[in-house]
Amino acid sequence: MKLSFNTWAYSSFPSWLPAYPLEETIKRLARIGYDGIEIGAWSPHAFPETTSPARRAEIKRVLDGEGIVLSSMLPAPPGNNVASPVPEERAYAVRQYKLIADLCAEWGGSTLLYIPGWVVFGTTRKQAWEWSREALQQIADHCEPLGIVLAIEPTSYDSNLIDTAEHAIELMDEVGRDNVKLMFDTFHVLYRREVMTDYVYRMGKDLRHVHISAEERMPPGYGRGDFVAVMEALKEIEFDGFATLEIGFDHRGVEPDWFAKEAFRFLKPLV
Repeated sequence: MKLSFNTWAYSSFPSWLPAYPLEETIKRLARIGYDGIEIGAWSPHAFPETTSPARRAEIKRVLDGEGIVLSSMLPAPPGNNVASPVPEERAYAVRQYKLIADLCAEWGGSTLLYIPGWVVFGTTRKQAWEWSREALQQIADHCEPLGIVLAIEPTSYDSNLIDTAEHAIELMDEVGRDNVKLMFDTFHVLYRREVMTDYVYRMGKDLRHVHISAEERMPPGYGRGDFVAVMEALKEIEFDGFATLEIGFDHRGVEPDWFAKEAFRFLKPLV
């Protein structure tokens, strides 16, 4: 098991500040001791259309030079609703996922998170599910030759389509692609008032990736939640992927280095 940190706290999403260049973010996380970095595909860090070939090469050079690997990438939700009732938006979302997958592979990554979208008023959940499933199949077929695995994330705090471990497992089974697996975020599990370790055991061998976050996007150890038990459960199922901190990004005024250091201090001894 390895530790990674998500770039949202450093990257102007969803608030505009604080904002740091991706190169600077990589260096800071490497100095703290993280094994990997999870890069959000959003400006100013890694929006595919605004990341030139020269900049892509430079980011790869910095990653290699700092000895930190790309644990995963993920899209920003705006404009990426694969379950939208607007056909053009669904097509754009699928295209974005494919472009992000290309960039992920170029930087040596092998995991792309799949946000299944959300049900828009006037659309049935069954129809939204079908659109999301169709999109996931298309994206998975594009990712397969790149060596990219898609990890379905239940996002109960933010959306209304894939809320639970069971929903994610059902979608994975329906898609039926070897490179479609599962992940979960402890933040969303705590929001549902469920037991975090239940998700570890339920997803089991199909668990590809994990987001670690306490309530209100605080580091583990702040507030409710037995994160020691989560790490023990991950060891028990022999999870060998990345436990990624997705914290400290939901409002202006956070100090991302503090969040990264506090989380590392708590988790590193457990790993």
